[in-house]
Amino acid sequence: MHITKGDFLLSDNKDQLNIEVIHGFLTNSYWAKGISQEIVEKSIQHSLCFGVYKQNNQIGFARIISDYATFAYLADVFILESARGNGLAKWMVELIKKHPDLQGLRRWLLATSDAHSLYAQYGGFTPITDPGIWMEIRTPYE
Repeated sequence: MHITKGDFLLSDNKDQLNIEVIHGFLTNSYWAKGISQEIVEKSIQHSLCFGVYKQNNQIGFARIISDYATFAYLADVFILESARGNGLAKWMVELIKKHPDLQGLRRWLLATSDAHSLYAQYGGFTPITDPGIWMEIRTPYE
């Protein structure tokens, strides 16, 4: 998948990803604070990944963890602060949902503490209908 919007490119080609940019953002994010570059690399290796680029410079990222049949988890979504305000996160989420390998899935999940309206409006996400059935094991990176 290579789709352009003006000066911006969204691609699912892992060879284009800039690990230093991705790790630099994630290790300082609220959801992956302190994550090592080794773990970031391993997570990319085992996920469907999307990069957003401007003039070959990576400015955004997202990844999908999926069985490609019934379930997908949207993770690590970001646009660098210097590129925000161009609708790129919305555009990226809309295109990810249209990716050919992710059609017909029964359930999509994500976790966010600050972007509920973005995911609701542009991804169709809603609060979990029955949160009482969900369980987790949570191990922080720190």
